[in-house]
Amino acid sequence: AKLEKITSEILPEGFSRQHTGRPEMYKETIYYIGMAFMLAIVFTYMVLASQFESFIHPFTIMTALPLSFIGAFGLLYITGNTFNLFSMIALVLLVGLVTKNGILLVDYANQQREKGMPVKEALIEAGCVRFRPILMTAFSTVAGVLPVALGIGIGSEMRQPMAVAIAGGLITSTFLTLLVIPVTYTYMEAFSKMKVFQKIAKKVLAES
Repeated sequence: AKLEKITSEILPEGFSRQHTGRPEMYKETIYYIGMAFMLAIVFTYMVLASQFESFIHPFTIMTALPLSFIGAFGLLYITGNTFNLFSMIALVLLVGLVTKNGILLVDYANQQREKGMPVKEALIEAGCVRFRPILMTAFSTVAGVLPVALGIGIGSEMRQPMAVAIAGGLITSTFLTLLVIPVTYTYMEAFSKMKVFQKIAKKVLAES
């Protein structure tokens, strides 16, 4: 951006500029990573919608995504790592990694709801029962990327941002998910009972 600003000021009228080499490859990479990120979100939503047979609960689960980005960008900033190709790949990976916590909570809460338990009690029960599996899976994943995040080994500086982003995203999403997902679930349940939404859902299902 700085280079384009300078060239726009010093180049005479009639001259044009174009990125080549590494800058051109970097711009293309950002575009393709962005497309992969959007497709990851769409495919994750489609899989969750088919598994839960609901259009609402996938939104509840995927509220964990912005929570993971807080930790990913925060830990990158704290450790002095840059937002590069590898950290971009980490964000794509986080789309699948962080949703597991919400899946564990929502799935168990739905099971309790089917047994006739009220929403609040079902969420409290889900939080208590699923708390240990959520911590186990999260910390085991963080431990797996820890050697890379610490920069151990030859050429680790290149891979380090990816591991740092994954670790930071998992840590924040794990703890914030336990607070945000139940609240979102409550609001989504209230929204799903609205007559307007029920009409829309029936129409969509009938057309499909």
